[in-house]
Amino acid sequence: MDISAVNALPYEDFVNIFGNVVEKCPLITAAVWTRRPFTSFNALEAAINEFIDALPESGKEGILRCHPDLAGKHLHSGALTRESQEEQTRAGMDALSSAEASQMTRLNEEYKGRFGFPFVICARMNDKVTILHELSERCQNERAAERARGIGEVKKICRLRLQGLVLSDATNKL
Repeated sequence: MDISAVNALPYEDFVNIFGNVVEKCPLITAAVWTRRPFTSFNALEAAINEFIDALPESGKEGILRCHPDLAGKHLHSGALTRESQEEQTRAGMDALSSAEASQMTRLNEEYKGRFGFPFVICARMNDKVTILHELSERCQNERAAERARGIGEVKKICRLRLQGLVLSDATNKL
C-alpha cells in the first residue's frame, strides 16, 4: 500500500496492520494514528520514532521487554509473532548447534540478569555468528548505554517491518 492508502485507513485497520512494527506494542501505532496525514514513508517512521523517544526510560525498557529471547523457547514452540519467527529463522537462530544454543541461552540469561530486559538486535541485518558475538560484547555495557542501543535496534526492526507493509521510494535497507 502507498502512503495515501495508509492515511485513509480507519483507526482499527491502522492498528491491526501496523500494530506489531514495534514488537507487541500496538499502543505506539494507536497513538501515532492521530498524527495523520503522513506526507511520506519517512514521516510515518519519524512519528513512531518520536513517540518512542518521548517515552521515559521506564517506557523504553518496557518496549525492550516486549521482545522475545533470540533462539529462546518461543522460537521452537511457535509462540513468536509471525514477524519475529521469520526474522529469527532468517538469521539462523533456528539452526544453532548444541554448543551455540547453550552459549545463547547462557548469554541471554546473563544479559537479562544484568539489564532487566532481553537482548534486542535487528536479526534481519545479522547472522547467528554476529548475533552471538554482539550478545557477548553487549553484556559488558552500562545499563543506560545498552537501553539506548536496544532502542536503536528496535527502530531498525521497525523500519524494516514498515518497509514490508508500505510501498515507498525507500529501498529495503537502513
